Amino acid sequence: MAIHGFTNRRELEEHTFHPALVLLAILLALFLGSYLPKLIPALEILDLPLIVVIFFSVSRRSPIAGTFTGAIVGILQDLLTNHYLGIFGIAKSVVGYAAASIGLRIDVENIMTRVLLNFSFCLLQSILLYLVSRLLLGVYGYSLQWLHELLRATVNTIVAIPIFFLLDYTRTRD
Repeated sequence: MAIHGFTNRRELEEHTFHPALVLLAILLALFLGSYLPKLIPALEILDLPLIVVIFFSVSRRSPIAGTFTGAIVGILQDLLTNHYLGIFGIAKSVVGYAAASIGLRIDVENIMTRVLLNFSFCLLQSILLYLVSRLLLGVYGYSLQWLHELLRATVNTIVAIPIFFLLDYTRTRD
């Protein structure tokens, strides 16, 4: 009879990454996310920092780490854009927490799961940005255009899948 020393799913499948790699991935996503739309305005639809937050939150399976990753990436993204400081920080920290919490309960290595997670979290971030802008900041000129948000979620999901596979190779092996 095989005896496993694992006490729960999180200990069984939690992935770790070299801190320098995490920092490099975040900085590269932030740089490309702010620089590429200036070169090609159509690329404004991409949210590379969101993709990185989802990947590291789901892979680490730690809601606390997911929340901090989302908050830090979001605040850095706020500094690079013309949004109010903290709006992306709030949205991405909620997404990071939710992604890590879901990562504890389901198999996130499956491609269909990754597609659904990326699509759902992209829409969740859009809803959170709308709610924060409208309810907390009182910006009434900000409205959701659902067709655009669905297109944005689809494009970000298509871009996220190869990024996820690329980042999968950076896991620290025991």
